[in-house]
Amino acid sequence: MRGETTDAGGWSRSDAVRMGAARALSVPGIVLFGSFLGFGAFARAAGLDAGQSLFVTIAVFALPGQVVLVDQIAGGAGVVATAIAVTLTAVRLLPMTVAILPVMRTSRTSIPKQVLLSHFVAVTVWIESMRRMPDLDRRLRIPFFLGVVLTLWPICMIATVLGYYMAGGVPLPISAALILLTPLYFLLSMMSAARHRIDWLAIAGGLCLGPVFHLYAPGLDLLWTGLAGGTFAYLLGRARRA
Repeated sequence: MRGETTDAGGWSRSDAVRMGAARALSVPGIVLFGSFLGFGAFARAAGLDAGQSLFVTIAVFALPGQVVLVDQIAGGAGVVATAIAVTLTAVRLLPMTVAILPVMRTSRTSIPKQVLLSHFVAVTVWIESMRRMPDLDRRLRIPFFLGVVLTLWPICMIATVLGYYMAGGVPLPISAALILLTPLYFLLSMMSAARHRIDWLAIAGGLCLGPVFHLYAPGLDLLWTGLAGGTFAYLLGRARRA
């Protein structure tokens, strides 16, 4: 294949970008398109205009955080309370960012560039990137990541605007159901990627502990669920190996 820089297999950076874009245009793109249609309708029902709805998608690019932000605005919450609520929903992305940056960066990747790339670490982007990047030459991983991001980001923008203007014909329960497509896709993707018993233990632990932490620690339920479920699976797996 043609390109400026290739790895041993003949892949160029532009090939990696196209590969990421092609992956994003399959199931992930379809799921996010439906989810952000729901978000656009939800934002309109909450009283935002089209420009504000689009700006939220551009600036946040993480559906749970966007839903919480719009819900806080609609409820008349103050700036500080809204910022805290959105930050709590974004905490779940911190472990994902910590996990993906060492896989993605090279020795030449500057700190400012890593900070910029971390803005686009969302659930769907993370799953699709972590599935494929470890098999790529390291110099091709950021181009692949950008191929995924620069395809999914415009899809989400377009879907937000379409959902906003279609809001009159989309009942609110259907909008909510569309928004749930993303976490459902994440769960199914994690299950399909599970290769070892410890993976299944972590998933099962999360499913069991999620309702408990949602009841007793609703603001940090995802963080504690992942931490407790993953730690339990790791310790159990380590004990079995010992």
